[in-house]
Amino acid sequence: MNLTVGFDLDMTLIDSRPGIKAALQALSAETGTFIDADAAVTRIGPPLDQELAYWFPEAEIPARADRYREIYPAYAIEPTPAMPGAREAIEAVRALGGRAIVVTAKHEPNARLHLKHLGIEPDAVIGWLWAEAKAGALREYGAQVYVGDHVGDVRGARTAGALSVVVPTGPCPERELREAGADVVLSDLTELPQWLARYVAEQQPARSAQPAEA
Repeated sequence: MNLTVGFDLDMTLIDSRPGIKAALQALSAETGTFIDADAAVTRIGPPLDQELAYWFPEAEIPARADRYREIYPAYAIEPTPAMPGAREAIEAVRALGGRAIVVTAKHEPNARLHLKHLGIEPDAVIGWLWAEAKAGALREYGAQVYVGDHVGDVRGARTAGALSVVVPTGPCPERELREAGADVVLSDLTELPQWLARYVAEQQPARSAQPAEA
């Protein structure tokens, strides 16, 4: 099979809580507007504008979002670690002859900075996509599997017709992910290589059993 596996970024491949907290605190200090950064990092996943709506009037959000993205590299890249098993998950896809892509709601240039800093090298990075909107990129790259941590990731995978594999390492507990329709729930990414090997092995007999074209 021509294997392509998509991955979410925040709280799937990277633990972005320390960096996002630092960037929001910097934005708060700069604007003089209180932002509860500790509360904000419990809601990671949806687009930035949704979080800023808790703290700024609607008319100010576009400018505040632009400024956040500008200052983000200075505050958020260095303190953000990879999630356990993240590098190994990407390598497992490659070991099976597949492509690994990252499809994220994050500002794409900042997503690329995170991955470069951590030495994680997917085959493609597509940003600015949330929930069902992720389906377009997943279809474009022919992803059979999408790995995420949020119910929005489940919706994106299902809209694309991809298998939804989730890890409850973000804001959504396992029960909520299952109720949203996740096909596979792993404890974390360290379990992905073994699961992926089984998945690929199961697909091969199904393909070889198809009758040859006349």
